[in-house]
Amino acid sequence: MLRIIILGAAAGGGVPQWNCGCQVCVAARADRNAWRSTQASIAFSADGDHWFLVNASPDLRQQLQATPQLHPRPGALRHTPVAGVILTNSEVDAVTGLLSMREGSPFTVYGHDRVLSILRANSIFNVLGEHTVRRQPIAIDATFEPALPDGRPSGIEVLPFAVPGKGAWYLEGKSHPGGGDSAGDTLGLRIAHRASGTFFYFLAACARVTPDLAARLVDAPLVLFDGTVWRDDELQVAGLGTKTGQAMGHIAMSGDDGAFEALADLGIKRKVFLHINNSNPVLLHGSPERARAQREGWEIPTDGLEIML
Repeated sequence: MLRIIILGAAAGGGVPQWNCGCQVCVAARADRNAWRSTQASIAFSADGDHWFLVNASPDLRQQLQATPQLHPRPGALRHTPVAGVILTNSEVDAVTGLLSMREGSPFTVYGHDRVLSILRANSIFNVLGEHTVRRQPIAIDATFEPALPDGRPSGIEVLPFAVPGKGAWYLEGKSHPGGGDSAGDTLGLRIAHRASGTFFYFLAACARVTPDLAARLVDAPLVLFDGTVWRDDELQVAGLGTKTGQAMGHIAMSGDDGAFEALADLGIKRKVFLHINNSNPVLLHGSPERARAQREGWEIPTDGLEIML
């Protein structure tokens, strides 16, 4: 069995975003029943004792405190159930939380070499001493089994694969520490429980659904998918920014080329949006956008949601 916990479902900045007065953030501040979320990350486990994170958001400390399954073992002076962190990209909202894990507990950071090269190039990440926090390169289309802290196999198989996206925005116009080839900047993951064969997909960033990606997702039990914007020009229309969803490396939910249409006929059993931006009206309870998402069979998760496969 696989256990999955949604630690956070929002895009960068969370909901409400600290400096934002859009209708979603205003509603989130005013109404305790409104949708609020920390920045996107999940935890998963095959045994309920050892957990792996996918991405480490800037809100990670808050997420760990809010999740009893990730608390230290009772009576232990130093302990964490977190055995590793798998990075799918190098954006600020995927790697910054690593700095909140600098207190000497051993775990492994798994990432494509392009992502690990950014950690190597920025000395602040040296607070995670490599004698305690190992950095393990992963390769596109090469299955790996993350290990438990004592070296035993976890019983989980992870297959990273490339999806359309873009590199970290803070490197735009600059040379990448990992070189010129962009392959590996944005990854999706197929995460499987070896004993039972059950699996799910994690794609928190995806610019479009290619035929290859659609074929991968056919009949999947669970897909956690990029829900950043409702429409491609959302930030522009709302006066919140100048970039489109595509320019940021994210597919829209709606539209002819959006997630609703692209994933509608693939037989996916459960579809959950992640990385939802505060500009997205799907976050408003009672909105036509929320109703449309529900009709299309999509879930808008709350932090702390646990899914068992």
